[in-house]
Amino acid sequence: MKILVPVDGSAESLAAVRHALQLIRSGLKSSLLLANVQEPAGLYELLRVHDAEAIARIAREAGEHLLADAAAMCVAAGVDHEIEVARGEPIHALLDIAEDEGCTMIVVGAHGKGESEGRRLGSVAHALLHDAALPVTVVRVAQ
Repeated sequence: MKILVPVDGSAESLAAVRHALQLIRSGLKSSLLLANVQEPAGLYELLRVHDAEAIARIAREAGEHLLADAAAMCVAAGVDHEIEVARGEPIHALLDIAEDEGCTMIVVGAHGKGESEGRRLGSVAHALLHDAALPVTVVRVAQ
């Protein structure tokens, strides 16, 4: 079993990591795949940096930096984990990662603050709930 946990470095995404670790401590036999998705470079970046390899390297380093705390939590808990930094539109990239890596579950933090369902959950969590072909658990941070 492998649980995909999208991580953007926020308190909400780290709460999702803690929840996934708790599931494993409770007896679920699984590893974690911590994933960060870097959106494609915008026009400004493309005009300023003409080297596609440099842009890819910078995106990878930024993603790895955002995954560092989550990976440290896994190491401290003694839980097997992998990290993946992808580039692209977040929802599609996460769904592709889940499928390509054979994930059996997604645990995602809720970022939303509005009145509608999508705003209460956050756009990524809402889209994953509706579009993923596997179970999705949304973790809210206590207010």
